[in-house]
Amino acid sequence: MKLSMFKFNLPKELLAEYPAKNREDARMMVLERATGKISHKKFKDIINYFDDGDVMILNDTKVFPARMYGNKEKTGAKIEVFLLRELNAESRLWDVLVDPARKIRIGNKLYFGENDNLVAEVIDNTTSRGRTLRFLYDGSYEEFRKILYDLGETPLPKYIKRAAEPEDIDRYQTVFAKNEGAVAAPTAGLHFSRELLKRLEIKGVQFAPMTLHIGLGTFRPVEVEDLTKHKTESEEVLISSDTCKIVNAAKDKKKKVCAVGTTVMRGIETSVSTTGHLNPYVGWTNKFIFPPYEFNIANSMITNFHMPESTLLMMVSAFGGYDLVMKAYKEAIKEKYRFYSYGDVMLII
Repeated sequence: MKLSMFKFNLPKELLAEYPAKNREDARMMVLERATGKISHKKFKDIINYFDDGDVMILNDTKVFPARMYGNKEKTGAKIEVFLLRELNAESRLWDVLVDPARKIRIGNKLYFGENDNLVAEVIDNTTSRGRTLRFLYDGSYEEFRKILYDLGETPLPKYIKRAAEPEDIDRYQTVFAKNEGAVAAPTAGLHFSRELLKRLEIKGVQFAPMTLHIGLGTFRPVEVEDLTKHKTESEEVLISSDTCKIVNAAKDKKKKVCAVGTTVMRGIETSVSTTGHLNPYVGWTNKFIFPPYEFNIANSMITNFHMPESTLLMMVSAFGGYDLVMKAYKEAIKEKYRFYSYGDVMLII
């Protein structure tokens, strides 16, 4: 498998700038792997594909408002700071991306807020765009986090050219988000409303939560033609023993086990026993899945429509079958499905 095999022309107008009016009203393409049949539905129709005893594995990570804007000392130049992860809570140390990176050097100070009520100092260069910042704040940790929240914006993906709006705070978050730590939403989960979750529950579908804190590694472009040479950045994963019990029981009974999103699929494939069961896990994963790949846990998958040459498209192709998925993407473009984070959805069974 080569990078160029995942290239296709995606018309710009199909990139979703806004979510569907109601979560469950997104369009849904259904791919049946056994027959190759492709059908067109609404996401609310998902209830017709799952029965009593089936399991959906959900990523309950919560997005924090990671995008901030500050001003550089002396020059006052506007600098975007994207909070990636907290390195040390006590020292207020954060791993961040800065833009434009060329203007920021070690020792520079950045001022945030209308009254410059938060100051940060650059103490390290981690990558060409990345820096380590120390926030100079003497108050309590709770007060510090509140200031970050107040100053931060919903970290919408860069392809969305508009500024974040108040409704994005709610819509760029799943209704089951619980454990804070992601800088991007697990987008397949965005289509579930509380009402739809309740209807599935009444039907007997079980939900098994896990956590994978999505970093920017998920969106890092593949820059090598030979996919075996691509390296992904690690992301934190948490899979509880309770989730494993639910998933393994369904697997043993030959029920549907559905990975809701590529992040869930990566997480569960990171921790598989020799008997093909899910193991509890607390740690990190840099797993990169591309065809051919034998999946161990899930036998169905919910996922959004992804960008050309992305690692997410490669994983979906491994699960759905390269030929069928690429055929489905051609049809999605023809039928004007909406792509990417706020876009439409695909069910692979």
